[in-house]
Amino acid sequence: MTVIAIDGTFASGKGTLARKLSEHYNLPHLDTGKLYRAVAKLVLDRKQDPADAKACTEAAQNISAAMLDDVALKSGPVGAAASKVAIHPPVRAALLEFQRNFASKGGVLDGRDIGTVICPDADVKLYINADPKQRAQRRHAELIGYGEDISLKTVLEQLKERDHRDANRPIAPLRPAADAHLIDTTNLSIERAFGAAVTIIDAVLAVKSAKT
Repeated sequence: MTVIAIDGTFASGKGTLARKLSEHYNLPHLDTGKLYRAVAKLVLDRKQDPADAKACTEAAQNISAAMLDDVALKSGPVGAAASKVAIHPPVRAALLEFQRNFASKGGVLDGRDIGTVICPDADVKLYINADPKQRAQRRHAELIGYGEDISLKTVLEQLKERDHRDANRPIAPLRPAADAHLIDTTNLSIERAFGAAVTIIDAVLAVKSAKT
C-alpha cells in the first residue's frame, strides 16, 4: 500500500497535483483541507464563531465523507474560516483518526501536515510552494470563476495572513518534512509540475523496492 504525502502552501497547486497523481498511480485521494473546510462550513452554518474551540471541536466530531463533496467548501469565506478552525488542537485531534484510517489503505493525501504529523512514514513526501503573488493570482481567478466579487489585492492580503497563521500555529505548523522533496510551481504549468512529481515518486519507489 503506497502512501504519497503532499504538503504545501495555499494555492500552490498541490490539490490539482494530488488529484492527477492519484489517477496516475490508481490510488484514492484525500484533500485533507476539505475536512477543515467542512468543519468551518458547519460552524458558519450554525452561526458559531470559528474562534470558539468547543464549537469547532463538536463540529469536527460530526464530519462525514459525504460532506467533502459540497461545492460551497471552495468559497472564500469558508476557506478563511477553515484556517482559523485549524489552529484548535482538539479539532486537529478529532480529524487525525479520519485521515490515518484513510491512509492505512494507501493513497495520495494533500494538506499541510501530512508528511510531518498524519503520515510521517509515507513512502514519498512532496512539499509544493510558489511565489505568493503567483498563488494570489491563481486563487483570485478561481474565486472569480465561482462568481465571487473580490479584488486581487484582498486575495493577496488574505493569502499572506493565512500563510503566517499556518506557519506559526503551535500545533502542526506548516513546514516541509525533513525528507520531503520540494517542488516550486511558480513558473511551472500543472503538466510540468506533474512530470517533476512523477519523476521524483518513481525514483523514490524504485529505491524502496530495491531495498526490499
